[in-house]
Amino acid sequence: MDEATAFWVERPGVGALKAQRLPEPGERDVVVRTMHSAVSRGTETTVFTGHVPASERERMRAPFQEGEFGGPVKYGYLNVGRVVEGPQSLRGRVVFTLYPHQSAFVVPADAVVPVPDGVPARRAVLAGAVETAVNVLWDAAPLVGDRITVIGAGMIGCCIARLAQALPGSDVILIDTDESRRAIASRLGAGFATSNAATGRDVVINASGSADGLQLALELAVTEGR
Repeated sequence: MDEATAFWVERPGVGALKAQRLPEPGERDVVVRTMHSAVSRGTETTVFTGHVPASERERMRAPFQEGEFGGPVKYGYLNVGRVVEGPQSLRGRVVFTLYPHQSAFVVPADAVVPVPDGVPARRAVLAGAVETAVNVLWDAAPLVGDRITVIGAGMIGCCIARLAQALPGSDVILIDTDESRRAIASRLGAGFATSNAATGRDVVINASGSADGLQLALELAVTEGR
């Protein structure tokens, strides 16, 4: 395997599929053939439309990004594939990698994480979102019995709600302007609201990426809430 197809943002609002020659793998590298890659809608829309602020360009770089924001740039970080070349311990394994949208690629072996047996490869692309959710909850530090509201029922918000509702005695509500997300919230074990959300919440997390979401969070939090 010496060539792959990759998705590049050529310029704001314009994408293209390009042939990309793969480097020769070294002794400590793996060659991965992609099975699934997922789009982080909020972040990648910002990248695709060329709206990454200059002040955030270094912090928003993906681990294996090529090019620069504004284009051309190859971006993404939710990839699940199968190792087709590499150390015997990894060969044939399904792995998660923080790699852009590309049909095959070469990375150091320590850059891939084996997907546990029994976890569907398509679902494993959520690993990056779950990692973000874990970090958010570490920062928020919710306690047993807390009333928790998550604003924005996108991929990150739903992962946060799923983890938060596992806390004993917690009361978790997802808020989103899209009524169709109510069914998702129910499957995650969380309440749901589009408006008239409950106030006096101990922990409020804005995962909407919007100023309106932040304002709502400030309104819903109890005095000295988080």
